[in-house]
Amino acid sequence: MTPRRNERALVRPHVVTGGRAHPTRNVFDLVTLVVAVSDQLSGLSPEERRIVTLCRGGALSVVEIAGHLKLPVGVTRVLLSDLMDSGHVTTRAPSPSARLSRTEILQEVLDGLRARL
Repeated sequence: MTPRRNERALVRPHVVTGGRAHPTRNVFDLVTLVVAVSDQLSGLSPEERRIVTLCRGGALSVVEIAGHLKLPVGVTRVLLSDLMDSGHVTTRAPSPSARLSRTEILQEVLDGLRARL
């Protein structure tokens, strides 16, 4: 019997994080910017290598990284905390001009969804 599509989708994130649901650090907002500080990729999982490679070109927000990886934000936060612990990435707060109110963020998301439909 083959697993249903939704069941397969639930297993993969669990496997990617080694069964962990919470990051070792709680420093990652959706708009926290992540920058690669190490070029060393050996010993990293495929997802972690992809994050480091993505962040070499400049700072990306947590939500952008999750989108590129096609993983839930919670899983991405666990991976990012591991990379931060190992010294592969660092974070910085978004610039003050980039900070939007909660309403503005939700409006941007809604506009983006409408544009895709």
